[in-house]
Amino acid sequence: MTDILIVEDNKELSGMLADFLMAEDYTVSVAENGEKALKLYEMYGARLLILDIMLPGVDGMHILSRVREQSNTPVLMVSAKVGKDDKLRAIVSGADDYIEKPYDIDILMAKIKGIFKRRLATENFSDGNITLDTVHEKILVDGKEIDATSKEFELLKLFMENKGHTLLKQYIFDTVWGADSESEQQTLTVHIKWLREKIEKDPKNPQKIITVWGKGYRYE
Repeated sequence: MTDILIVEDNKELSGMLADFLMAEDYTVSVAENGEKALKLYEMYGARLLILDIMLPGVDGMHILSRVREQSNTPVLMVSAKVGKDDKLRAIVSGADDYIEKPYDIDILMAKIKGIFKRRLATENFSDGNITLDTVHEKILVDGKEIDATSKEFELLKLFMENKGHTLLKQYIFDTVWGADSESEQQTLTVHIKWLREKIEKDPKNPQKIITVWGKGYRYE
């Protein structure tokens, strides 16, 4: 999964920002329009989107809406618009933060680090009788560690990070196995079955990992 996806039609600005981020050891992808951004996001995912509002074709607000349909990936909106209404619209629509152009690169970097710090602070997940220990990559059910593979751990982490959101099968597979994986997508179905057997009270009638027919899965 890419650390940061920059969606910016100004190639000079996006190139400069990508250089700064890669110097901080982030993996970075760049899209100059909304169509490419959505394609990259659906293929590879991202831990953070830096998203310009004003883009040719599909604009930033539409991209934000599409992302929020399937995940709670942090989104930092960027815009030359300085009006209060624009900021409110972005935040109400699900953006995590907002910065105006032209921006100070140090302030932008501080915002990025702040978003990641807040996310890391909540990365030990508890949900009812299930606890996810992200430091040691362990799954605990009713306080007892279960025998889980690394892929099962990654799957459950992805689900718990996106609780209540339907995740498309292709997105789950690309995020956990990688878009260039030689594995068949059927392996996702098998791992879901194994995970249900370990965390569900009744695996044949799952209450946690719900199948959304024709789309994917949703964690409740």
